[in-house]
Amino acid sequence: QVQLVESGGGLVQAGGSLRLSCAASGRSFDFFYMGWFRQASGKEREFVAAIGWSDDSTYYSDAVKGRFAGTRDNAKNAVYLQMNSLLPEDTAVYFCAAGRPFSSELRVPGGYGYWGRGTQVTVAS
Repeated sequence: QVQLVESGGGLVQAGGSLRLSCAASGRSFDFFYMGWFRQASGKEREFVAAIGWSDDSTYYSDAVKGRFAGTRDNAKNAVYLQMNSLLPEDTAVYFCAAGRPFSSELRVPGGYGYWGRGTQVTVAS
């Protein structure tokens, strides 16, 4: 089993920045990708970013491309999401996920088998 714990959420003014962290723990890390998803109130969970666990591949949604950047630190079993130029529409609960998605599943929640509990990000206008 793998446990994922997110941190770093909070309240920020529009245009500001936040850095989310996701720490993984457990017996083995046999996943290929770590993903970031978000879910705004009353909306479905949506893809934000995916980071390769053993390579430098990164993928972003069009909504965050150029503003968000995902990185990983294998020594710390952690991934990070640097969020810059935040907009009010970025307000959501952000979830960390891990799994072995096929390329067609990279951007959908069903491609990931492990999930954290989420951290709230609120961007004030």
